[in-house]
Amino acid sequence: MQIYYCENITSLKAVLSKIESEHCIKVLRHQIGDELNLMDGKGSFYKGILTKIDKKECIVEITETNTSENNHPRVHIAIAPTKNISRFEWFLEKATEIGVTEITPIICQRSERDKLKNERLEKIIISALKQSKNPFKPILNELIKLKEFIALDSKNSKFIAYCDGENQHLINQYKKGTDMTVLIGPEGD
Repeated sequence: MQIYYCENITSLKAVLSKIESEHCIKVLRHQIGDELNLMDGKGSFYKGILTKIDKKECIVEITETNTSENNHPRVHIAIAPTKNISRFEWFLEKATEIGVTEITPIICQRSERDKLKNERLEKIIISALKQSKNPFKPILNELIKLKEFIALDSKNSKFIAYCDGENQHLINQYKKGTDMTVLIGPEGD
């Protein structure tokens, strides 16, 4: 079942983006009158009928809405992007699939990457969202320095992935049902 992503869906209609429209018309060759499945990344799935085809956009008349509640604890992962960007992209894909709520790329002392192409990363997240049928799109924050991230006030339980020191299992430290932030440093730390 093909799902189209559209952020701006009203109770009556959805307007697909240029990229989603091209995929709908040119790749999957949908025609006016075809039934489409859509998601908004905010917890809702929709069914609708394709009513207008244009080079830049498709309009879908909404016929059915299913909304999911997000009752799970929030999981925020702060991670230093790797030198090999494909590994970070893989992480984004998997984090989206398992339902991570928020992702913050961080710059650490030994980080080798201080710039990211957020537009490309958003496309990867949306693709993983559609493939996994996860109703909630994670928030992808801007790249931030570690000190700035630590200064942010958060009431979440905080955990740091650290190789040295006392070996503690996360399962023994986590309080069930609470929001959490997990910090994962760069390669070599």
